[in-house]
Amino acid sequence: MNQEQLIVTMAMQAWETQIKRADQLFNALSDEQLLQEIAPGKNRVIYLVGHLAAVNDGINSILGLGERQYAHYDAIFLSSPDKAKEAPSVQEVRDAWTTTIKTLTERFSKVSTADWFTRHLRMTDEDFQKEPYRNKLSVLLNRTSHVAYHLGQVVLVKSR
Repeated sequence: MNQEQLIVTMAMQAWETQIKRADQLFNALSDEQLLQEIAPGKNRVIYLVGHLAAVNDGINSILGLGERQYAHYDAIFLSSPDKAKEAPSVQEVRDAWTTTIKTLTERFSKVSTADWFTRHLRMTDEDFQKEPYRNKLSVLLNRTSHVAYHLGQVVLVKSR
């Protein structure tokens, strides 16, 4: 295994670890718990699950992996605060999370090691020349941290 393969493997394992933790946590919470606020006056868990589904679905277009399935979630879970718009049902959001992760897992498996080090589609060729570290792999690492961050919030509801 060369250095690039090793780095990609490490990044993918970190992603898979956070996704597994998220799945376990989300599945351990009842529908009622998903409707609870993280803290008084803060986002509900369902909002964070929908938020993560929307953000992770966006990885498809950023990396050029294919069409998004939940672009309509952006208005609810990315552009608006919790409760500003009517959210889909708890089951629909759970399904969106599961489908998004399944789709990404399938699509990630088809990305070559070399392709992880190429430009993502939200930057120009000129910008990539200046900052080659802002590549597809950096998007994966960023999104992995994003999942971990929100899991730290969601765990507060489980501990009650």
